[in-house]
Amino acid sequence: MNRKQIHTAKAPPALGPYSQAVWVNNLLFLSGQIPLNHLGELVVGSIEEQAEQVFLNIDAIIKKSGGTLDDVIKLSVFVTDLSDFEAINSVMEALFSEPYPARTTIEVSALPKNAALEIEALVNIDPDQ
Repeated sequence: MNRKQIHTAKAPPALGPYSQAVWVNNLLFLSGQIPLNHLGELVVGSIEEQAEQVFLNIDAIIKKSGGTLDDVIKLSVFVTDLSDFEAINSVMEALFSEPYPARTTIEVSALPKNAALEIEALVNIDPDQ
């Protein structure tokens, strides 16, 4: 198995012993991103502002790998309040186009740094492009 760690200073550093992303063959597995800026500071504000920060982080990691948000095939969204579902949909509609990525949304009791949401992504990128 050919496995490569991906890291960019344009996204927050990992909060523990894990990678921002790991590339295996054509699949890029992004660790969950919470609304931290690239300095590791939690972004506070509306759920839309927090979701935008999370997607900025995801985009930065994907770009480091030579891809775009159009290459995302699956998102896993974890929220502490499921009533934020529609607000997150609004942010996604502004960033993604059809065919939209597959997605799971799960309400959880808590997230790192008391964040309101965390999103992980699975991305298909051809390393030979």
